[in-house]
Amino acid sequence: MSSRSISRCAVFAIVGRPNVGKSTLLNRMVGQKISITSRKPQTTRYQVNGILQRGEVQLVFADTPGWQRQPQGRLHKLMNQQIEHATHEIDGLLLVIDATQWRTEDEALAGSVQSFDGPKYLVINKMDKLNRREGLLPLIESIAARFPFDAVYPVCALNGDNLEVLLDELAATAPERPYMFDPDQVTDRPERFVAAEMIREKLARQLGAELPYATHVVIDTFEERDAVTHIDATIWVEKPGQKAIVIGSGGQRIKQIGTAARLDIEKMLGRKVFLKTWVKVKGKWTEDPATLEVFGARDRG
Repeated sequence: MSSRSISRCAVFAIVGRPNVGKSTLLNRMVGQKISITSRKPQTTRYQVNGILQRGEVQLVFADTPGWQRQPQGRLHKLMNQQIEHATHEIDGLLLVIDATQWRTEDEALAGSVQSFDGPKYLVINKMDKLNRREGLLPLIESIAARFPFDAVYPVCALNGDNLEVLLDELAATAPERPYMFDPDQVTDRPERFVAAEMIREKLARQLGAELPYATHVVIDTFEERDAVTHIDATIWVEKPGQKAIVIGSGGQRIKQIGTAARLDIEKMLGRKVFLKTWVKVKGKWTEDPATLEVFGARDRG
């Protein structure tokens, strides 16, 4: 940036119900995988900030957990609190919906974000799933009649269709202010956090319908020795039966999870990784405030 250049920076919260593609959208916009994805709803558990440098404009995106209309249990309530926290001190808001279906949760969330007095954008994702795109117009008109958004952007986060138009709009609204992060950063989360999330993503993808939602990954050690990153990780579950599911017959499932996660972590770090995983049981951790604090799901009050 030249001495005459003026830095501009804007923060946008990405909100929406579970499984509309918020994390895929974030990863596509910043050009790197920093937030985990899965076809299973409620995969994203913690807020992850993605950072995109577009010339002299820095765009910061807060990827939030899927909004729970009727949260069950302490963990889901804390996930909703993270969404509320993310919508404070932001410059704009992206409400992401699925082009193929408008649900009661979308209606409720579209109404709740109207209290935000900054720019609000409706992002209609998964355009590639529509058989006839002309059918989208009635949906847009219906939503616009009830909820005033500043603009509507039909996109496909999976292949990037129409995202450049959206990013141009967001960059144009960025106010003059110092950058929040180093221009070379793509996330505010440390590498060990992203590594833990990549392991949890593989749990979701490998286990499918058997996935115990009460799983958490803790990185016990994260050290670089002899140009190799050595990672020891513990997968926590709530019940012995869930431990057996994660390990699988003869340990094959945990081996597959570890291999898939290691390849993703190596791609992120750009170097060889030696990953060791263990599975341990801690009963009812999702309802224990002290354990949630240790695991990083803090009550923001």
